[in-house]
Amino acid sequence: MARWTPERRRKAWVKTGFSVYYMIFVVFIYGPMIAMFILSFQGRRGGTSFPMRGTSLYWWGKLIEPSTVGDLQGAMMRSLMLALIVMVITALFSTMLAMAFRKKFYGSGLLFYTVMAGLMVPGILLSLGLATLMRQMGIPAAWWSSALGVHVVWTLPFGFLVMMAVFNRFDSSLEEAARDMGADEWTVFKEITLPLITPGIVAAGLFGFTLSYDEFARTTLLAGAENTLPLDINASMTQRIRPTLFALGTASTVFSLAMIGLFLAIYTVLYRRSR
Repeated sequence: MARWTPERRRKAWVKTGFSVYYMIFVVFIYGPMIAMFILSFQGRRGGTSFPMRGTSLYWWGKLIEPSTVGDLQGAMMRSLMLALIVMVITALFSTMLAMAFRKKFYGSGLLFYTVMAGLMVPGILLSLGLATLMRQMGIPAAWWSSALGVHVVWTLPFGFLVMMAVFNRFDSSLEEAARDMGADEWTVFKEITLPLITPGIVAAGLFGFTLSYDEFARTTLLAGAENTLPLDINASMTQRIRPTLFALGTASTVFSLAMIGLFLAIYTVLYRRSR
């Protein structure tokens, strides 16, 4: 049996300390989410805190009923549609940008930092600036126009960085071999390049979807008369907070995790095929 030397004892204490710290960190991050999930099953007379007054699906049923305050169902559909549109645009434009940066061209540095500026500019300032500009030009704000534009500015750098990483590991000799065999540029892209970078395109689109779906700061002044889901939740919280919001938050979390799982499954299938 091994002896507990001072060095082994010290390593054991360090390992235990890191384990406790990790557990506290997990509880701190996921504790509120777990509490929200549990409180969403409050009884009809229950409130937004413990102890619970029975259990029921009453507050979940409220999600599908017409709301007297706000429009949760409509806001959820608008957020979903907006996120899907942003996903497609992010995947397409980030791929085009990354392909352009495979070769040096005049102004590439300026273009790179212009795209990256979407990460550095605070969201509320970008929202305020664009809202002011549109007001001066007499253009009405709407979730499908101004909010869409500002979401793409926010998500495009993430997708662009993903695709840049994909092309940094890309073996261009496969394309050269196809050209040597007489394939034109479109055939090379369709038969060689696209199948190999498709997993990266899916990952870039996933970034666009998840970042857009719950974006608040960049949407607050640009959604127009119809709110997205984060704005509608914020508006509902200025009234009386009910467990309906917990049910909605749980449903949105489950939906987001399901979408991430779906994209990861698609990514895994496409990655294995590309291998």
